[in-house]
Order: sequence, then C-alpha cells, then structure tokens
Amino acid sequence: PGALHGHHSALFFCSFTCRRTAPRIMSLTSILSADAIDCALKDCQAPDSFSPKKFFQLCGMTKKSPQDVKNIFNILDNDASGFIEEDELKFFLQRFSGGARVLTDKETKAFLAAADDDSDGKIGAEEFQAMVLS
Repeated sequence: PGALHGHHSALFFCSFTCRRTAPRIMSLTSILSADAIDCALKDCQAPDSFSPKKFFQLCGMTKKSPQDVKNIFNILDNDASGFIEEDELKFFLQRFSGGARVLTDKETKAFLAAADDDSDGKIGAEEFQAMVLS
C-alpha cells in the first residue's frame, strides 16, 4: 500500500501541477494576437476606463469560436475552480500581461454584475462565453 500510495501522490501532483500550468503554456497569445492584446490593454490603462465588451472586441475575443473563448476562460480561471471569482477578476488584465494594472473595485464589481447572470458572485464558463460572444 505504501508504494501504491506514493504512486498516487506523484500522479496527483503531476496532474494537479500540469493542469495548473498547461493553460499558461498554451497561453492567451496562442489564441489571441499579442498586438491585439497590447491594443486592448493600452485602451484601458487609466483607472476606471475598463469596459469588458470593448476589451473583448479590441483583443479579438469576440471573433473567436465558442471553444476558443472557453479555452481563454480556462486560462483566466487562475485557481482552476471552473469560475472566475471576484478576487481573480481584479487581476483580469494582468492575466493578459504581467505589467498591466489591476482593475479598480468599481470596475471589478461592474464586470461581475455584467457577466454573473445567476448572481452567485462568480463568473462561470457559460456566463463568460455569453458575455464575450453576445
């Protein structure tokens, strides 16, 4: 049992770490162009200037397939919970570029309110897809 347990621990560790890091290896720039991401980030540099809809358009997300949008969601879902929670949303822009600013509380709450159709305080993959592709 000890050896088997060790094997499962290693397997769990590998699948856990691979699951957490694989989307980053896939990266947003494998789906969206780096230039489009830069353009979208430049547009919302000033505090309280972030508009999710405009950002999605500028970075090219609105032209992507539902599967691509779901892949983007999975990359943005930092803790791999299946949801983007308010604390993750604050760092939304930094997921596109480490040097980007954090969203203000006002922007974070507005983004959450616009996307959280079932009012559970977090954005699920389907809610994210609906917001991006509508």
